[in-house]
Amino acid sequence: MLIYVNSKQQELPGGATVLALLEVLKLTEKRVAVEVNTELVTKAEWPGFTLKEGDRVEVVSFVGGG
Repeated sequence: MLIYVNSKQQELPGGATVLALLEVLKLTEKRVAVEVNTELVTKAEWPGFTLKEGDRVEVVSFVGGG
């Protein structure tokens, strides 16, 4: 299935979850926020939140500094 991640096309198997997407992107160990179609998806929801064809996902990483 085709989705959009930060405005770029991403191919995933049908039925993939937000957690599966983050694993593909190698972002599971980082502090990130995820929106799907402008709705925030909490970390607790990632394993069960199934993505659908054409979904628009925004992934934002938090970076410390000062």
